[in-house]
Amino acid sequence: MPRSHPFTAHVPGLRNREGIHYDVVGVGNALVDMIAMVDDSFLGAHGMTKGSMQLIETDRAMHLTSLLGETTLSGGGSGANTIAGMASLGSDVAFIGKVADDQMGRAFAADMARLGVDFHSGGTVGSEPTGRCIIAVTPDAQRTMNTYLGTSTMLTFDDVDSDLVTRGAILYLEGYLFDRPEAKAAFREAAALAHGHGRVVALTLSDSFCVDRHRDDFRRLVTDEVDLLFANEDELLSLYETSDFDEAISLLRRDCHIAAVTRSEKGAVIVTRDDIHAVPAHPVARVVDTTGAGDLYAAGFLHGLTKGRDLTTCSRIGAIAAAEVIAHVGPRPRVELASLLPDDLR
Repeated sequence: MPRSHPFTAHVPGLRNREGIHYDVVGVGNALVDMIAMVDDSFLGAHGMTKGSMQLIETDRAMHLTSLLGETTLSGGGSGANTIAGMASLGSDVAFIGKVADDQMGRAFAADMARLGVDFHSGGTVGSEPTGRCIIAVTPDAQRTMNTYLGTSTMLTFDDVDSDLVTRGAILYLEGYLFDRPEAKAAFREAAALAHGHGRVVALTLSDSFCVDRHRDDFRRLVTDEVDLLFANEDELLSLYETSDFDEAISLLRRDCHIAAVTRSEKGAVIVTRDDIHAVPAHPVARVVDTTGAGDLYAAGFLHGLTKGRDLTTCSRIGAIAAAEVIAHVGPRPRVELASLLPDDLR
C-alpha cells in the first residue's frame, strides 16, 4: 500500500528552511560523457540500436573510443546533469557519486566545482577507473548510449554523507545507479534518512532499459518510498507493462503522490492523486541532440518546486531548460539557464 502521508504535506516543509542548506542533494552515477556525431550506418556496423542505452565492458569502451575520433567531452551522468542544470538556474545543490582517483575522476570533480556544485565522491574502491558514457548522435538528433559504469557502480551507503542528505530539502535519486544490491540498499537507506528528517524523496526512472531490468524494485520504490517521480512515456509504459498511455497514467495516480511524465514534443503530463495537467513543450527552432533533455526538465521542475511554485509552473521551467539543452550537442546547458526564464518564472 502507498505511504499514508500525502506529498502535499511535504510542500510547506520546503518553505521551512530550518536545517536545510541545499535545495536538492542528488545521488547518481558520476560519469564523463564522450559525445560523437555519427551516421546510421555506424550504429548498424557496431551493433547499436538507435535510441537505446547499453552497458559495456572495458574492452568495448576502449574499442569504441578508438573508432569515434573527435568527441565532445563533458561531465555527465543523468543525475549529475540534473544537478548541474539546477546550479545553472541558481539553486544551491550537492551531488554524491563515485569516481576514481584518476584523470577522468579529477576532471569530473573540477567540472562540478566550476558549476558551483558541492560534490562528494566517498572512498575509493579497487582499481576500477572512472565511468564514462560514449554517446553516438545521429543526424535526426537521436542519441545512442554505450555506458561503461566503472567505479560509479561501487557506491554504497557508506559513501552517502548522511549529514549532506539531511541538509537537502529534496533527495534526488537516479535510476541508472540502481543495479548492484549495495546501490539498492543505499537508495532505500538514504530515502529513509531523508523522510526521517521530513525531506522529499524524488526518483527518475532514467531509461526504459533500467525499468526492464528492475521493474519490481522500481514499483516498490514508487509505491512505498518516492514522493515525486520523473519518467518519460516509454519508461512509464514499461513500468506498468502496457502500451496504453492512459492506463499507465491511471495506475501511476494510484501509486505515486506526484509524477512528471515527459512526452518529447508533446510536452509533459503532471499527475497527482487528484488531477492531471498537460503542459506543452517549449518551442525549439531546431533539435540537434536530445541527450540530457529529461535530465534538464527535472532540473527546472525541481528548481521551481523548491522555490514554492505551482506544479504547472515547475513544468514550464523544466520545459525551458530542456529546450535549451536539445538545441546543441551535449547534456549540459551552454548558457546560464536563469537568464532564459521570463520575469513571471523567476
